[in-house]
Amino acid sequence: FQKHEFFVDMTCEGCSNAVSRVLHRLGGVQFDIDLPNKKVCIDSEHNIDTLLETLKKTGKNASYLGEKSAQ
Repeated sequence: FQKHEFFVDMTCEGCSNAVSRVLHRLGGVQFDIDLPNKKVCIDSEHNIDTLLETLKKTGKNASYLGEKSAQ
């Protein structure tokens, strides 16, 4: 899978929980949420548009930052 990094305007645990909820509902994703830096790193076969639309369902401002190289 390709790892994708997204910016999501999260300010608290509630925000990151909302992100977790919508991603779990989408399914087929593994992700890490970096709350302090407002980043979500997603490992998925879904395309970027789908992932971005899903993140936007939280009502937060979200944007695609780019591919994250596997370490």
